[in-house]
Amino acid sequence: MQAGSAKKQQELITEAQDFRAESDSLYELLKECKEPAYSDPTLFKHWSTNQVLRHLHMWNWAASLALTDTGAFVEFYERASAQMREGIPMSEVEREFCADESGRKLLETWRQTYGQCADRFHDADPKARLKWAGPDMSARSSITARQMETWAHGQAVFDLLGVERQDEDRIRNIAFLGMNTFGWSFVNRGQEVPAEAPRVVLSAPSGDTWEWHPQSGSGLIEGRATEFCQVVTQTRNIADTSLKVQGEAAKRWMDQAQCFAGPPETPPAPGTRHIKISYT
Repeated sequence: MQAGSAKKQQELITEAQDFRAESDSLYELLKECKEPAYSDPTLFKHWSTNQVLRHLHMWNWAASLALTDTGAFVEFYERASAQMREGIPMSEVEREFCADESGRKLLETWRQTYGQCADRFHDADPKARLKWAGPDMSARSSITARQMETWAHGQAVFDLLGVERQDEDRIRNIAFLGMNTFGWSFVNRGQEVPAEAPRVVLSAPSGDTWEWHPQSGSGLIEGRATEFCQVVTQTRNIADTSLKVQGEAAKRWMDQAQCFAGPPETPPAPGTRHIKISYT
């Protein structure tokens, strides 16, 4: 294997491990929870923890399928899309897919599936192109997206249970995805993309500094990497963070940042996504 290919293979292996670790973090939070906690609404569209787990389970399964059987994935996706076009909510499609499992049984089903997904991407060809809901994705982009989805939807569960998540430097994958979707956040809304992305300087959980576009003159975003990831995944409004934002392009981006596929989504209103002070 050539040096470049070996490096890409190792990067994919690392990202598959990061996805597994992100999923394990959410599993560890939930494994001791009593059954009623799975049904209580979170601050994300009033989804329950059961709905969060069904969503993660179905799309982790779909990502594995896209990697191993393109035709079967296309058939699955077309069927699910047809249901949603008929007016069936996505959460209902996911509930049906999960055979209405809930609570601890659903938790273990999700755990088994994310483990299989991580294993398959660990051994995948990093040059593989996968079908998905939007444009085709590389294997690396696909597993990074699964980590991002797990981290973002997991935030609602951590918030519900009143727990401040202790992030690790694997969230750099999410920050990188946020950076890569700077233009998408504008294009997806039919807006002209600013000529230059702002400089971004983030403090990693480990204390390291991550920086992008150091020579940019179009503004600055500076602060904790966790808060930047919360904004680009729309789990927090920029007003509810301590991020320093300077420049018109930077402010416009942070007001509507969206690092995930699909139609434009409105970030949560200020004060509506937060850690609950107490949970019973």
